[in-house]
Amino acid sequence: MNSPILQLLVLAGIAVFLILRLKSVLGTRDGFEAPPAPRETTATNDRRSFEVIEGGPDHDITDHVAEGSQAADALTKMKKAEPNFSVSQFLQGARGAYEMILMGFERGDMAQIKPFLSNDVYEAFAGVVEERERNGLKIEADFVGVRELTLVDAMFDDATKAGEISVRFVGELTSVVRDSAGEIVEGEEGKIKRQKDTWTFERVFGSDDPNWQLVATGE
Repeated sequence: MNSPILQLLVLAGIAVFLILRLKSVLGTRDGFEAPPAPRETTATNDRRSFEVIEGGPDHDITDHVAEGSQAADALTKMKKAEPNFSVSQFLQGARGAYEMILMGFERGDMAQIKPFLSNDVYEAFAGVVEERERNGLKIEADFVGVRELTLVDAMFDDATKAGEISVRFVGELTSVVRDSAGEIVEGEEGKIKRQKDTWTFERVFGSDDPNWQLVATGE
């Protein structure tokens, strides 16, 4: 037998062996075959996985207060009342409001900050400003910045939809008090001092007014 014919026979034998081997491993499709498993199971699992992620902690809240705390519950209710409410964005706004209100008070510019104060806070601030003016005192102040800002508490009234958030600020500013003659009676020019305040802001959720008001102050 010549060499080409022998080679063909060898190749044919290898092909038959491979076909039989594949049938034994993969099986055949003769007769009835059950349909592929429905994808509902996979979809259900995917949906459950999504629900687990969606139902996890809201980091916009837990980054600022303890999970499961009363404050976290109040912030959750605020977000349910207004889904676009963001705690982080509120705190950014509170930082700017702190500088504006503090400097308005220090400089006696009450008209500028009145819309952002409750009646009680406005009257208290205005009383101090009027007392300074009667005594011929003037404050020269410059704001340096907010060194620390911490959300310390939150409350939500289910009946009125009023939400309150208390924020602790540690601000830095330069400030001197001058008498009617221009002499410094308190403070030192250029010296930075720290001021600690805890302010409570309030707003009715679902109302047309988006502005928060300062309703209480403390250290």
